[in-house]
Amino acid sequence: MARDVAAVQKRKKQDTSELKAAADVKDFSEKKNDDAPALTMKKKPVLLLALSCLAPYVYMLLTVDLKEGIRRSIFVNLVMSIGGFFLTIMLIPVASRYLLRKNMFGYDINKKGSEAGTLKVPESLGLVTGIVFLTVAIVFQPFFFNPEHSWLPEYNAALMCICFMLFLGFVDDVLDLPWRVKLLLPSIAALPLLMAYAGPTTILIPKPLQGLVGTHLLELGWVYKLYMGFLAVFCTNSVNILAGVNGLEVGQTIIIACAPLVGASLALFAFNWYPSSVFVGDTFTYFAGMALAVVGILGHFSETLLVFFLPQVINFVYSVPQLFKFVYCPRHRLPRLEAVLSVLHFTSFWKAGTSKFLTHEEIRDSDEMWGCC
Repeated sequence: MARDVAAVQKRKKQDTSELKAAADVKDFSEKKNDDAPALTMKKKPVLLLALSCLAPYVYMLLTVDLKEGIRRSIFVNLVMSIGGFFLTIMLIPVASRYLLRKNMFGYDINKKGSEAGTLKVPESLGLVTGIVFLTVAIVFQPFFFNPEHSWLPEYNAALMCICFMLFLGFVDDVLDLPWRVKLLLPSIAALPLLMAYAGPTTILIPKPLQGLVGTHLLELGWVYKLYMGFLAVFCTNSVNILAGVNGLEVGQTIIIACAPLVGASLALFAFNWYPSSVFVGDTFTYFAGMALAVVGILGHFSETLLVFFLPQVINFVYSVPQLFKFVYCPRHRLPRLEAVLSVLHFTSFWKAGTSKFLTHEEIRDSDEMWGCC
């Protein structure tokens, strides 16, 4: 009898502990859901950028003497770009909830030590921008009023390259690919465009150098195509390297970009602007870099494109010793937050031989060696 009473008490204790554990799990799941930040649109900066992007369209349609077919193409492109903007605005909240359920989120390490640094921010929202951009670009083909069809192979090859890099970026967000893969695969992704490229492969020699070369035009042939391949690799990785601050990845793309990409990117920018509600991930940086590269190649201004990429070029040259491990640097070279003052410092300092970051007070009071990044 005593044994039965002990067994019943033991069973009750087990049931109580199971109920408590279930309640803890429920509380934890509810807390996890509460940890997700509310999606907020930053309307003012996006509205100002959108109006500035509309200005060239309005100027061309109202003042420039264009053929009727070209005028219609520009108008259709404008309408589709605006449609892509609103479609991206609608899809980002839906995709954010889905990605959070699939544990695709990150933490804003620029806000580490503050309450905002503990919030789960949905990652890889560049996927939405990429899909909308590709959809707009594909649907636009029948509305490009050009009797010649010689542009179609290059156009579709460009879309294939962009689609490849969009997929690669998403895979990188999920699997965290090593750098050797990130350098190799973009060069393979650019091959369809390089094979379909039918434009000139000559360059104009600057006047001060024409006397040395003996001509004002220089035919480069396959060397020019090799350069364009390297350009595609550089563009995809340079946008990825110059990243990490809320709005920086999308902001640099909007400054360089063209209409359909601007329309889709502006919608993402509305959620990625500080304080960000979503992260764009490598999905967006690779997609945007390849999109800009193919525009430069197809538009026959691949040399000029590097001028627009000047901030990325400077950042890349500055980063080479750190990328190739000649100089130690943390993986994320970002501004550092001092939680007490709620201030971001553009330079991070750490103790030599360690990965411990120092405050400015510790640096001022210390005689030891330190490094910066």
